[in-house]
Amino acid sequence: MIFKLTGLIQNSNGTRISTRCPHCGHNGTFESVGADIQNNNKTFGLRRCPNGKCFGHLFFIYNNQSSELIITHPSDTIPFDKENIPDKVLNAFQEAIISHSNNCFIASAIMIRKTLEEICVDRGATGKNLYARLQDLGTKIVIPKELIEGMQELRLLGNDAAHIESNTFDEVGKNEVEISIEFTKEILKAVYQYESLLSKLRSLKKPTE
Repeated sequence: MIFKLTGLIQNSNGTRISTRCPHCGHNGTFESVGADIQNNNKTFGLRRCPNGKCFGHLFFIYNNQSSELIITHPSDTIPFDKENIPDKVLNAFQEAIISHSNNCFIASAIMIRKTLEEICVDRGATGKNLYARLQDLGTKIVIPKELIEGMQELRLLGNDAAHIESNTFDEVGKNEVEISIEFTKEILKAVYQYESLLSKLRSLKKPTE
């Protein structure tokens, strides 16, 4: 997406930008950094996170007519809990989320598939292809069968993204990828985080005499 600066340009810094910080995750009204540029009913400018422990930098483009934030850089990403997720699994899923935030939906779907691959490797699931490895994974971990079935659906979406001849889904777009990310978050919780959460809950119990 290209935004061209043409015609009259005037300086301003009165546009209020309220969003979630892509650096620290806090919501707030960002502080002005220098003067904004207004052009063709759009405002271009720089802001910094109001969180004193962050002060992260943000570039933005704002539609003055619709009062809508068009784009930010870095772009906002879907939040998720990273606790106890192995590095290779985490890196693949983070790349899927970053791709989504930049509207690279096919790349995101491929990296969701890669996340499943890394889960299989981490849990020792074997098989000649991902379908077989996911079937084997279901025998090695205890999670609801709906999540195992969902993994196969995510695999098919990844196939559609990676191979021209695959057409299981009508398209690999924003809606498909966002639902897939939410589903993958639930898979990661079930595989890596429920046990830790249970341990935390048990630690709060009174010691037995």
